[in-house]
Amino acid sequence: MNQPYQYSFDARSFRDALGEFATGVAVVTARGADGQPVGVTINSFASVSLEPPLVLWSLGLQSPSLAVFESCSHYAVNVLAADQTEFSQRFAQSQSDKFAGIESRTGASGVQLLPGCSAWFECRNEMRYPGGDHIILVGHVESFHREEKPPLIFHGGRYRRLE
Repeated sequence: MNQPYQYSFDARSFRDALGEFATGVAVVTARGADGQPVGVTINSFASVSLEPPLVLWSLGLQSPSLAVFESCSHYAVNVLAADQTEFSQRFAQSQSDKFAGIESRTGASGVQLLPGCSAWFECRNEMRYPGGDHIILVGHVESFHREEKPPLIFHGGRYRRLE
């Protein structure tokens, strides 16, 4: 008879196990109430529905940008290309002007679109759900664009490229 597997929920071991799932990397951008652009690096992006077109992502409750993303009307998911590790690292840090020196453009919804990405999704901030130490945000995609570029991949705590 099979014995039940004993699970260990040591936080570090759990995080390492989650890291075995390869993900893409994206930067989500929005505008604060003061009109200033904000951006955060994520790897929690997923499609939800084709009809209506919905996507989701999550943001840690400790994020300095949490209030902006909870209250903004729109945001853009910028799916990073394989050569954009620098953007991933820049937007993962807490620095005052993450957009300095970047020639981004303003999308139809008024949020910044980063140059050179594999894809962009401009979303209306549709729904938010509690998710433990994160908030889960669901966006209604109002426009998108795709480039023929290989994506930036994150696996096992490291950036990877598709072969």
